[in-house]
Amino acid sequence: MSPTREHTAGRGRKIRWVLGLLRPYKVRLVFMVLAVLISTASALAPPWLAGHAIDAGIETADISALNLTIALFAVAVILNAATSWLQTWLVGWIGIRVLQDLREQVFKHIQRMSIGFFNRNRPGTLISRMTNDIEALNQLISDGIVTLFSNLLTLIGVVAIMLLLDWRLALITFSVLPLLLITSLVFRRYSTGAFRETRERIAVVTAHLQETLSGVRVVRSFGQEQRHIDHMTELNEANRQANMKTVYLNASYFPATELLTAVGTSAILLFGGYQTIEGNIMIGVIISFVGYLQLFFDPIQQLAQLYATYQQGMAALDKIFGLLDTEAEIVDSPDAIDPPRLEGKITFDDVSFSYDDSENWATKGIDFEIEPGETVALVGSTGAGKSTLAKLITRFHDPQRGRILIDGRPLSDYRQRALRGQMGIVPQEGFLFSGSIAENIAFGRPDASIEEIAAAADAVGATPFIERLSDGLETEVGERGVQLSSGQRQLVAFARVILAQPRILILDEATSAVDTRTERVIEAALDDVLEGRTAVVIAHRLSTIRRADRIIVLEHGEIAESGSHEELLAAGGRYAALYSNWTA
Repeated sequence: MSPTREHTAGRGRKIRWVLGLLRPYKVRLVFMVLAVLISTASALAPPWLAGHAIDAGIETADISALNLTIALFAVAVILNAATSWLQTWLVGWIGIRVLQDLREQVFKHIQRMSIGFFNRNRPGTLISRMTNDIEALNQLISDGIVTLFSNLLTLIGVVAIMLLLDWRLALITFSVLPLLLITSLVFRRYSTGAFRETRERIAVVTAHLQETLSGVRVVRSFGQEQRHIDHMTELNEANRQANMKTVYLNASYFPATELLTAVGTSAILLFGGYQTIEGNIMIGVIISFVGYLQLFFDPIQQLAQLYATYQQGMAALDKIFGLLDTEAEIVDSPDAIDPPRLEGKITFDDVSFSYDDSENWATKGIDFEIEPGETVALVGSTGAGKSTLAKLITRFHDPQRGRILIDGRPLSDYRQRALRGQMGIVPQEGFLFSGSIAENIAFGRPDASIEEIAAAADAVGATPFIERLSDGLETEVGERGVQLSSGQRQLVAFARVILAQPRILILDEATSAVDTRTERVIEAALDDVLEGRTAVVIAHRLSTIRRADRIIVLEHGEIAESGSHEELLAAGGRYAALYSNWTA
């Protein structure tokens, strides 16, 4: 298939998808169409009625004909006002609902994406898809479709009425159409790329804004505010220049159509005036024609403006479709099951994984087993593959080679959501959502009672600092938990995992943000939590590592050593060297 045909097929698919968004509201759409039809018909009546009032009433001094025409004129105006109100209300109602549905559809799709997707896409860009692009598409759906339908009907009606009134005047009016067509084609050619660029530029601006706000503490700590301001200025200027291209195009096109309208009006008045003087055309016909002339050019101008909206909407739709067409890398197989209560045996069977699907392996040929209830510590230098193994266990990624089994079944045999429901993960920096401390602790078990929430907080030693807060467990933590210290956020994260009572627990440098006293409290609590549960611990602190049943030493993505603390020290290998550095 040629590129042009592929493009056409893709564009047709997108238009069908847009129409599919309107399908749930087809009853209101029917009423909206009826309102548009009546509104358009009533808007076409006044110019003819004005001419008729002159020819049949004023010129002939027929009062009854004049009164009847004026009454019909008033009915047409009132009917147009009522149906225009109904049309506007229905368009707004449908547009808001479609916008709501579209945002939910895009958000649900993003939620289904694999972790790798978020590593490749900046949050600000995704936010731009959810806001700027959806809003541009909504303008196309809510305003564009009605504008297209209404103006096409108006244009067809005006052409028909003009031909009926006087075909010679109609041909004079139509003579400017080739110039309008040429102008529109030029506008279309240059506007397509310009509007697409505006969508790309605003996405980059939004992405930089989100990144700067998220990392504001780092920016402040290094005194790099001016650097970020300068970069935003550059991006904002590029965005301004992209938008100015569309301004120049609009500023050139729309005055040109206004000029053609004036030329058409002058030609009608000139030719029609001579014909009236000679008695070939009644003056009312000229009056009607001048009225219809504006109705003739207005739809053409609005359709041209609609093309600008169409370009913006389709550029936004391209971005949204690019997002919706992105498939999740990690998907449940058709015959995947919800796991029963896990025993917790984890098996790595010759596992190799690369983040970029290349031969640059983050882990290579990993082979080991973790028995149910066993606590295994993963140690090694930065980049050795410790966190990668934790991500593979939770199936945030799938290995390119080998497989990982839990209780003797490959991870792909289990539904992801149900599997992770029996896992607890505490990362190096506990992420908290805006809301109360209680809501954050109960995140994994929304149905937990306040007593259970308080018990989980007490188990990790969080109760003392919580009691010092003004509202206790109901204290609002702010976005990302900014109202709490890093150690306090980590305690809440630990309490969240403990309340969820996972069968498999993964601690990724989980105690690095807390002081030694708090760490001892957490470790004491973990003794109870880990009873009968499997745990994978990534840590540098000796107290955490020495408590493990087994220690696996990783180096360059491969297993260098494995054994207990005492066995590895006695071996005098890599672990002994690491231990020596830690205690130095």
